[in-house]
Amino acid sequence: MTIRQYAIIGLGRFGTSIARRLHEAGQEVLGIDVNEERVEDTELFVTHAVVADSTEEKALTSIGIRNFDCVIVAIGNDMQSSILTVMLLKELGVKKVIAKALGKRHGQVLEKVGADWIIYPERDMGERVANQLLSPNMLNYIQLSKEYNIEEIMIPPKMAEKSLRELDIRAKYNVSAIAIVRESDIIVSPSPDQIIHKGDLLVMIGNREDLAKFSNIE
Repeated sequence: MTIRQYAIIGLGRFGTSIARRLHEAGQEVLGIDVNEERVEDTELFVTHAVVADSTEEKALTSIGIRNFDCVIVAIGNDMQSSILTVMLLKELGVKKVIAKALGKRHGQVLEKVGADWIIYPERDMGERVANQLLSPNMLNYIQLSKEYNIEEIMIPPKMAEKSLRELDIRAKYNVSAIAIVRESDIIVSPSPDQIIHKGDLLVMIGNREDLAKFSNIE
């Protein structure tokens, strides 16, 4: 696994959850916040943590922010600081900047000042909950585009103890199985002869509508 360097600016619940997950995955993570107490609380979940004001160019330069592979701006409710931070990061030459947006207008401004990827946590969580209510067998998903997703789907009982070849999922449902999650194991690029067992999760890729139909099979 390639180890990359990440900086998380803003160590509230959202920023800390990202930092913790990246750190658990063995990545180099720098946590940055203007609040000293938050920095101290996050020290166990990051490689390094510093108190700094991300709206000050000197502070970002002294950290060596341009050397990071990716910077996530997870600043809470201060839109002005969020926007100014993203603008400074791009001016300093940071290659990839991901920014949390509080709403559509905030996201539009972040995009204009150079953010490479905008995250809408509340909207995305709302969509995730709604999708799981509409498709009970769909446990998790990654949105690739407006039309395509990767989804983790619990197989219906009638598909158990059959091979992928027998099920012929691609031809029947126009979606593809790219992995099988079985207890603590994961089978990547399963062969057509791979048998699906009860309790297995299929990691599927395809059009959102086709995936929705597949995840609603009883």
